[in-house]
Amino acid sequence: MFILWDKYKKKFMASIVMLLVVFSLIGTGDSLSASLLENAIGFVVTPFQDLTTGVESWVVSTTEASRERTELIAENEALSEQLALLQEENKRLSLYEAENETLSGLLDIAQRFPEYESVGATVIAKSTSIWYDTFTINKGSTSGVSGNMVLVAPKGVVGKVLESGATYAKAQSILDSNSAVPAMSLRTGDLGVVKGDYILGNEGLCKMEYINQEAEIIVGDEIITSHLSDIYPVGISIGQVIEIEADANGLTKYAIIQPFVDLQHLDTVLVIDKNQEAGDVS
Repeated sequence: MFILWDKYKKKFMASIVMLLVVFSLIGTGDSLSASLLENAIGFVVTPFQDLTTGVESWVVSTTEASRERTELIAENEALSEQLALLQEENKRLSLYEAENETLSGLLDIAQRFPEYESVGATVIAKSTSIWYDTFTINKGSTSGVSGNMVLVAPKGVVGKVLESGATYAKAQSILDSNSAVPAMSLRTGDLGVVKGDYILGNEGLCKMEYINQEAEIIVGDEIITSHLSDIYPVGISIGQVIEIEADANGLTKYAIIQPFVDLQHLDTVLVIDKNQEAGDVS
C-alpha cells in the first residue's frame, strides 16, 4: 500500500493545487461550467478510485490464493492418507500371496508322498545363530509329532524332529553340526552323507562327505536324499553342489552344498512321518 501511495502522491498534490485554483475562481465570481468543475473533481478523485480499486483487487486475490492453498493442503493430506492405506493393503496382499505360495508348496510335497502321514507346522522359536541349526515348531505329540519325523519346505529338506512336547517340538536343521542325511547325486547316483559343519553353517552351507574318489559328481549337481536312510524318504531335494575338494586320505572327496531351502527365513514346514503310513491307525 505504501508503494501505491508513492505512486499517486504527485497526482494528489497536483489535484489539491487545481482545487484551490477552482475555488478561488468561484470566489471571484467568475462562472465556471459544470463540466469544468466535474472534470476538476474527477481529476482529483480518479487517482483515489484507482488506489482503492487496486487495494480491493489485492485483498481479493490474496484471500483467493490463501483459500486455494488451504484447499490444496487439505487435498494433499487426504491423498497421503489414501496412499498410506493402499501401501498397507499392498503389504497385506503380498504377505497373503507369499503364505499361499508356501502352503501350496507344502501341499505339493504332501501329494508327492501320499503314503505317509503329514502335518503342517509353524516355526515359533529359533537358535541364537544367524542360520537355523535348531528351532521349535508349534506342533507336538497331541498332533502326532514325535522324534525323527522329517521336516520339509516347498524347496526341499529342512531337517528332523529331535523331541516333542504336547504342543511343540524341537527340531534340527541340516546345518546343525550333529546332523547327517544319507544323500546322492540326482544326475549320477553317487552316494555320500550331507552333514552340518560348524564353520560352513555360519554361511548357510553344509557338506557332503564320503564321496568315492572315482565318483562323477560335479559342481552344479542336485543332491537329494538317498534310499539308505531310515528317517528320510528317498528323492527329496537337499541342495546344489557349489564346490568339490579331495580329502587328505586320497580315497574320498567332499562337496560343499548350498541348500535349496532358505533356512534363515524359514517360517513354515511340513512334518512327515515316514514310519506311519497314511490311513494307518494302528
